[in-house]
Amino acid sequence: MVMKKQLMLIVWPAFLAACALELLVFAVVDPLELHWGGHALELSRRAAYTWSFFVFWTVSAVACALTLVLSWPQALEASRSRSPDLPKD
Repeated sequence: MVMKKQLMLIVWPAFLAACALELLVFAVVDPLELHWGGHALELSRRAAYTWSFFVFWTVSAVACALTLVLSWPQALEASRSRSPDLPKD
């Protein structure tokens, strides 16, 4: 149960961030004019939207996971201070 909750703490905010990034980026950029390494990407608009969404989602998920990992020591310390039965390192 804890693992599912932690996964949702990563995936759901990352999904929302990817949605917002998709809207912001493609409000300004035409996907048919994207270039990579000096060459035009030969993707349809739908393919460009799809690929970019998954890239945005992946980058956002990595950021969310890093935030969760960095907050673990504080969460452990807070739970130990509330529950004196837990062993201290």
